[in-house]
Order: sequence, then structure tokens, then C-alpha cells
Amino acid sequence: MDTIFALASAPGKAGVAVVRISGPDALAVGTAMAGALPPARGSALRTLRAANNDVLDQALVLTFAQNASFTGEPIVEFHLHGSTAVIGAVCGELGQFNGLRLAEAGEFTRRALENGRIDLAQVEGLADLIEAETEAQRRQALRVLSGEIGNHTERWRRLLIRAAALVEATIDFADEDVPVHVTPEVLSLLRGVKSDLEFHLAGSNAAERIRVGFEVAIIGAPNVGKSTLLNALAGRDAAITSEYAGTTRDVIEVRMDIGGLPVTLLDTAGIRDTTDYVESIGIERAKKRAFEADIRVFLVDGSGEPVFSPMAGDIVLRSKADLLSDKTGAVSGLSGHGLDQLVEALRSKLLDKSASASIASRLRHRLAIEKALSFLLKAESLLLGSDAADFVAEELRSATRSLDQLVGRVDVENLLDEIFSSFCIGK
Repeated sequence: MDTIFALASAPGKAGVAVVRISGPDALAVGTAMAGALPPARGSALRTLRAANNDVLDQALVLTFAQNASFTGEPIVEFHLHGSTAVIGAVCGELGQFNGLRLAEAGEFTRRALENGRIDLAQVEGLADLIEAETEAQRRQALRVLSGEIGNHTERWRRLLIRAAALVEATIDFADEDVPVHVTPEVLSLLRGVKSDLEFHLAGSNAAERIRVGFEVAIIGAPNVGKSTLLNALAGRDAAITSEYAGTTRDVIEVRMDIGGLPVTLLDTAGIRDTTDYVESIGIERAKKRAFEADIRVFLVDGSGEPVFSPMAGDIVLRSKADLLSDKTGAVSGLSGHGLDQLVEALRSKLLDKSASASIASRLRHRLAIEKALSFLLKAESLLLGSDAADFVAEELRSATRSLDQLVGRVDVENLLDEIFSSFCIGK
């Protein structure tokens, strides 16, 4: 296997830059440039030199032994002064070594997966942690990165293997029907796993929303103050405002952090009957995004009604509170009246929605759990119907294989390139 290297910290000027070398020749390369290396998991200040003995930089050098590093391979790290010139000089020198090449995107992490240091779910957790923008995303990503999905999967796997073993042990002794004396234990094991999976499946939508962000749509008639409200919440002029109806014709999105949760605010076209073809397209898009959003904030004028029926959890407010004498239940993007109350209401509702979040934060997780559940339901039905034991055992084995997909044990090769393409070089 090749030895690889890359800048493992962010590109550009910084106080410190980290260049990582991983592979069978990592220690030899490190020794050639830094002289005597510190012991494994140790660090030492060393002068890095080129092949012609020119000084490249004074760096903190760290070493990690095989099977005791992130990748599972010998690793040497150079913690350099973070100028582009120093980084360029060191990486340029590394590129001169035979058998040493620049790492591909995500290759360090891919080697960690292939060497059994982390599972596929942890790879996804690492990717999510790198991309985390809010506190809720950070916490959720750390749960996945810590191996929580793998721990649950391993426990479910053990229970299902035990259930399948009980069933298979009876095949030669009961005319291929599951004997009565093992059925209660098999059912108990099966139903325990099924209950856990149903719980995590129910919370998968909330977990995925935390990962990718909730959506809050601002809905109302033209000129009711939607864009002004969006700009006030965003703290900048994200949407064009005017007194002319139909100014907003497409959905405008603004990313925000509300209560530690990622939220995309949607400013939608004013909903009304119109003969303008382009505006009508905007209105249809507005309705579609509004129905798909997690929460809708309806703005109405003083005596008006929402443009369509609110759903459970939606918020209805009177607009342009700055022009009203009675400001109860009103908000104004212009004066700021009611903004704090609106943000707090959104925070509370979104926290309620996120409270049920499970560890299944991706579509892939949800599909694997759904498939496992379908096999368990079939096994339960067969077991209660006293069908042949080998059929019951096969359904249990199929459920186990579906759960193995969560951590990348089986049938995920086609996913790896897509997953690692989102990683940067050096990770």
C-alpha cells in the first residue's frame, strides 16, 4: 500500500499547519526529514530539512504506531508554522520521496475504515462533525462519531443471532416446526429488537432535520410584510422589499441558528389569484415549499385570514404591528415589535420536534432499519403461525444482514465513493 501525505489542517495562513503522513514508509520519511523521531504517541521539536540539507522549518513532530493511530497505519505528523510558503516547501519535499504520494479526498478516513479503526456510521459522523454549524449538529455528530450506532447494532446483532441459533437448533428435532419451549424466548428477543428499531425509526426524521436543517416558511398575501420580516430575522437585506405586489417571485432562503438548531427561513411569493404566468409559477413553488416546511409562519393583515388552513404547530401573526394600535399577536419587521417572541416560539417548537431525535440521522440508516423491521415482522408472523423453523431462521438472518449495513459490514461498496467524495483532501 502507498504511503500518503496531505495538509490535514485548513488551507491558508494560520498559526499552525498540520501535515500528516500515513503508511508503511511514514516513519522512514519522517526520520529522513526530522532525524530521530520521538517514541510512539510522543512529540518532539525538530528541524525539518530537505534532501540537500536546507532547513525547511522548525516543527513539532508527533508519531503514532501501526494499529494505534487514526488510520491504523504508522503515522507521522509535522506541526508547522502555518504560512503558505512553509506548507508548500514541506509538501514539495515530501512529493520527492519514492512511493510517497498526495492523499486523495477522504483517503485517511477511508484507510481508517478499511483497517477497522472506525465503522461506516462513524465515517458519516466525522463528515457531519466537520460540517456542523450549530450546537445541536455538533452534539448529534459526536454521538455518531463515538460509535453509538455501532454499539446499538452490535447488541441487536447478538440478540438476533441468539434467536436464530435457538430456532436452528430445533430443526432436526421437531419435524421442522419450532418447538413450543423455545418460542417464548425467541419471541422475546425478536420483539425487544423490533421495539428498539421502531423507536429509532420514529426519531429518524427529527435526527435528519437536525443534520440538514429545519425549514420555516413565511406565508401570506402580497405586501403583508413577509420579506421585511425575513430581513429583520436575518439581520440583513436578504430579500428585496417594495410596495409592489409580486416583488418576491421565487423562494428566498436564509440560514439561521435558532436555539442551537439549524434553520432555513423561507420567504415565499405572496399568495393570490393572478394572471401573470411567471408570478403564478412562484406562487405554486411557494405553496409546495410551505407544505413541505416543518413550521409555517402565517402573516395576515389586521382583519384577514391565513391564505390557507394552518397545520398543527404553525404560527399565525398579524403583520405590520408598527401601524396597529392593538399590537396583541402582531409582529413588525420594520419596528422589531414581536420579533423576540416569534424567535422564542420557533425555538420552543423546534426543540419539541428535535426532542425525539434518534441515532438514525441519514436516509441510509432509515432504509436499513426499515428493511430489518420488515424481516422481523415476517419472522414473528411465521413463528406465531408455527411455520417451518428454517424459514423463521432465514428471516432473522436477513434482518441481521440489514442491520450490518448500518455499520458497513455488507453491501456498501457502491456507497463508499459517494460518501468519501464529500471529504476534503487531508481528512
